Amino acid sequence: MLASSFLPNRFAAMLRFLPLFMAFGGALAAKAPNVVVFLVDDLGQRDIGCYGSSFYETPNVDRLAKEGVKFESGYSSCPVCSPTRSSMLTGRYPVETKVTDYIGAASKPEQWNRNTVLLPAPYQTFLDPGEKTIAEVLKGVGYATMFAGKWHLGGEGYFPEDHGFDINMGGLDRGGPYGGKGYFSPYGNPKLADGPPGEHLPDRLASEVCQFIASNAKKPFFAYFSFYSVHTPLMARPDLQKKYEEKRARLGLTPKFGREEPREVRQIQEHAIYAAMVEAMDLAVGKVLAKLDELDLTQDTLVIFTSDNGGLSTSEGSPTSNLPLRGGKGWLYEGGIRVSWIARWPGKLPAGSINSSPISSVDLLPTVLEACDLTSAPHLSGKSWLKLAQGQQDEGRPLFWHYPHYGNQGGAPGSAVRLDKWKLIRWYEKERTELFNLEADIGETTNLASEQPDKVNELNGLLDAWLKQTHALMPTSNPVYDSAKPDGRAAGVRKPKKGK
Repeated sequence: MLASSFLPNRFAAMLRFLPLFMAFGGALAAKAPNVVVFLVDDLGQRDIGCYGSSFYETPNVDRLAKEGVKFESGYSSCPVCSPTRSSMLTGRYPVETKVTDYIGAASKPEQWNRNTVLLPAPYQTFLDPGEKTIAEVLKGVGYATMFAGKWHLGGEGYFPEDHGFDINMGGLDRGGPYGGKGYFSPYGNPKLADGPPGEHLPDRLASEVCQFIASNAKKPFFAYFSFYSVHTPLMARPDLQKKYEEKRARLGLTPKFGREEPREVRQIQEHAIYAAMVEAMDLAVGKVLAKLDELDLTQDTLVIFTSDNGGLSTSEGSPTSNLPLRGGKGWLYEGGIRVSWIARWPGKLPAGSINSSPISSVDLLPTVLEACDLTSAPHLSGKSWLKLAQGQQDEGRPLFWHYPHYGNQGGAPGSAVRLDKWKLIRWYEKERTELFNLEADIGETTNLASEQPDKVNELNGLLDAWLKQTHALMPTSNPVYDSAKPDGRAAGVRKPKKGK
């Protein structure tokens, strides 16, 4: 019964995008801009220098912020990877694409084997071919399109080349660089030929993107650089790792952990391997930016930088701290969903500006459409932030999240809504509601639900209407849950390696 609800309705999908097809007319406007998107995996907002990190070094991303717009309240549409990725490509919330958890987790309740109060909702394990992606839209009007890096939106038949990308360098169903020698060649990746032994994956992918840009310099192009970095496995170039080990010692930094029940959460950024991975990512960004400069394409290229979820702080080595944001990857707190969003387009976006308007992953596609002078379809959940970035006043709108799953990082099933300065989280495990004033309490330390019943009712009404409208699937009671046994949310916890 559930499986039937996941069958693609291609005819309906075509009807949804009919306004796009009619608007495009199969031709490009004069001087159509190039588009380069950097999507980093598991990068916390506070992992970037211009967002507050004093340990990690990111001069190239910081340069982007100086030359463009930095969004202070930018969000991923989910606290884990695959759902956000589906959202960025389609302009629709994960609940609408039915990819609501990372692909590889138990996709049906009957597959769940942890001792938890609830059974997670089912989800779809691929991006439906009936969904129109940003690559298909741009390819349809003459753009050259390239995907480089992590895909994680389905296997054979659902790869990047099946969703509008002319070139796929490294995109598989895997959630990380799990073949060969991980981040070093040989990669064991059938979508990426091995380089010389020891070649570093972020630099190799950057080189492939640079070659694509050079080959298409005289026509509009769309390059989607979707890093495997800084996802586990935690591995780094030895020279960069040594640099940060020495920096940590010089600064006298030592590990410190707090609690985000039922997990430990890292409080200080001092993990040398992770820091080296962040810098290697930044160097790869710099390599691509340098190629745009070299080819005199910088003025004609919209560059966007973001992450698919917050930093990993409560699991798998807990390599980073998201403070002052609470929690991290896998959680609906700000540390799990508030991420870096930076956009540069010389002459079109104000350089060095900071924007406080809340934006989300769902906004990528409509933003790119507006930049390319293409009409957006009315059904898209996202909204272009181009005019906001140019200084237009924010009229305010709610942003939504629905994560009816237990992740690997200790979080629990829940939904959330943000409107203006207010954020409400509805936790399903104990039917608990939390309300935070993010303007006064970015760390989500004080639950104001009992003090602000009218605001709770308002936000609950918005959330209820949205969940109904999107036909959201919900977690259900676990008939075999045993409260006398260890909590399944703590399953698989490994003590962080505090010396790394």
